[in-house]
Amino acid sequence: MTGLYALVKNEMIKMIKKKRFYVILLILLALIPMFTYAQMRVAQHTQKQFGTSDWKADQRQKVTDWEKRLSSARTPDEWKQQLRVQIQIANYYLDQDVNPSSPNAVTFTREFVKNAVGLFIPLIIMVISADIVSSEHSTGTIKLLLTRPVRRWKILLSKLITVVFFTSLTVLSTGLICYLISGVVFGYNGWNMPIFTGIQLTGADVDFSRVRAVDQWFFLLMEFGLVWFTAIVVAIMSLMLSVLIRSTAAGMGVMLAVLISGTILSNMVSSWETAKYLFMVNLDLTKYLTGGIPPIQGMDLGFSLSVLSVWTVVALIVSFTVFSRKDILN
Repeated sequence: MTGLYALVKNEMIKMIKKKRFYVILLILLALIPMFTYAQMRVAQHTQKQFGTSDWKADQRQKVTDWEKRLSSARTPDEWKQQLRVQIQIANYYLDQDVNPSSPNAVTFTREFVKNAVGLFIPLIIMVISADIVSSEHSTGTIKLLLTRPVRRWKILLSKLITVVFFTSLTVLSTGLICYLISGVVFGYNGWNMPIFTGIQLTGADVDFSRVRAVDQWFFLLMEFGLVWFTAIVVAIMSLMLSVLIRSTAAGMGVMLAVLISGTILSNMVSSWETAKYLFMVNLDLTKYLTGGIPPIQGMDLGFSLSVLSVWTVVALIVSFTVFSRKDILN
């Protein structure tokens, strides 16, 4: 274990020297204020439009707009299903007199993370982990690394531990920066605001029989737990590509293409049932908490977690097998 500790420490130092994590922090510090300002402008526009800050007026207007789109013959059937679900959920919040998007720092953080988990967070995780092995080839340090009197699986395990640590730190930093910056505009309250979870979809109908209200702080913990799991899956998949592809640019390009294609497929594959076994279609786990429509009918939280777990285990097996047998001379 002493040898593994030294390896992990060495990988941590190399990761810090790359300054990738600092770049990610700068990206978050630049983008989150923009999103905060945009959200503030939306709230101001709503108040100007209705002459009041009453959230119910805005919610009823949304329902009216959705119903108009639903009655239009030009609206595709898939969109109509989504609209029916959105209308039922919106009316449920109205009946329960609960504002689903109350303007406060906790709500902003929850909504930002929910919208970012499908692509933005996986992309910044990829920046950290996509070159952790392949960069050793480009710098020529792979021979020095693998000729040390240490088992190869320990070397890769140290890189895996480093990736998991910085991935967790990235997810935590995203939440903290969101909360701290948005709180300046919206206030730092909202921890005890009720959020409804347990909404179940049955086709175009919504089942509210298992719904229960939880405090937003508890909901935020569940959401960040799922986001962390998604980030770890992306990190391990990137690690596998870094082992298989010696070129850092090529490995990042492949992972980038996979993540973007997953976003596109999630909006287009409703009739391609076998696509639900692709890991990138299952990354958005947070939608299951509030009754979001899955990309393909029949998918649920348990299914997506199982699919991602299988992909993660396979990626780890491939990574350790290939790395242990890698020919460093060619």
